[in-house]
Amino acid sequence: MIGWWLLSEMAIDVWDFATFDGDLSKLLQGRSDLIRDYLTTSRRHYIDRELSDHTQPHAFNPFAEEYGRFVEAIGREMDSRTIRAWHYCRMTDAEVSALRSDGIHLSTPDTLRRRLASMVASGMMSEGEAEELFAASPFHSSQLESRSNKFWMVSTPVPPDDSGVELLLGHWGGEVAYFWLRDQRLIDRVGQLGRARVIEVAVPVAATRHSYSAGDAVVATFARKLGCKPDRKSFDLYVKQALGPEAILAVRTEGEAEFMTLASTYPPGSADPTIGDYDDLVAEMEATRRRRGESETS
Repeated sequence: MIGWWLLSEMAIDVWDFATFDGDLSKLLQGRSDLIRDYLTTSRRHYIDRELSDHTQPHAFNPFAEEYGRFVEAIGREMDSRTIRAWHYCRMTDAEVSALRSDGIHLSTPDTLRRRLASMVASGMMSEGEAEELFAASPFHSSQLESRSNKFWMVSTPVPPDDSGVELLLGHWGGEVAYFWLRDQRLIDRVGQLGRARVIEVAVPVAATRHSYSAGDAVVATFARKLGCKPDRKSFDLYVKQALGPEAILAVRTEGEAEFMTLASTYPPGSADPTIGDYDDLVAEMEATRRRRGESETS
């Protein structure tokens, strides 16, 4: 079994080039020209398109096919690596203790049943409330297959007040417990259980179906080292197999410093690098417009 300290050393943050291993960095550096050529050409084509009357077909990027193959190749490389990912939830202290000792279990109707039973056993809800919550779960619908046997995360940390994670942090049990609730009494109940948590997980990419997204993200991160300004390639991901307790790198709890500063100063370097990119693009478009106007009048 791999210790958590070793997994922590091995885990790549797809948004942080400093965490990339030597072999991965070498592969990226070896195709610096391709990455730069593709992205600068795409940016120039975008500006040209925006400044045009939009009647002409989109310009062809001669580097697109090779760049696409390269991203796919990096995705295959990521299949042999581990990345750090982030799970936003609301859990009791007892559930956190179980997570640290037992690891990650996938979401199924049976695991929801067990979690509800533990809430009843601890006196945190009545048997009637547990039955109502189970009956209201999206598991009892056409969503059963799409929601079963998965544990969802995000590749890049987001602030706890982000609208995308607000409900996850505010309601115990995850979407399979609260998503379809309409009874305010039950909504209040799951909002009172536990505390908001963010779980840092060392995820073997091979245990997911997201190797391409991981490759796309690390290429974009490296591209910023080259001075390019691609979108930040954050992505949702899930594991399709249980993970042992060694995969739990940390549990950040509401009120702790690291929880409050997620995606700003914690972890270091996690602040969104794309802030200000749109203003830069607008300024570049305006400069291009002026330059073309001056050329036409000279």
